[in-house]
Amino acid sequence: MTAAFTIRLDDETLAKLDALAANTDRSRNWLAAKAIENYVELNAWQIARIKEGVAEADRGELATDQEVEAVFAKYRTKA
Repeated sequence: MTAAFTIRLDDETLAKLDALAANTDRSRNWLAAKAIENYVELNAWQIARIKEGVAEADRGELATDQEVEAVFAKYRTKA
């Protein structure tokens, strides 16, 4: 089941959307729906991971100073 709603875009973004639609042989609607789906999925994933991290921190499950230093040492550039 789908539902319709209205979205307002500035002229430049709408022109880019129309060009992309023409170049990919997709409709403006299809591209907008896919972009919204991807945005929602990505942000839901990020929020879930953040909530997991906050819950771990609330439980005191934090890295030790030694663990943090080991990660920094691994990526530190040698002068």
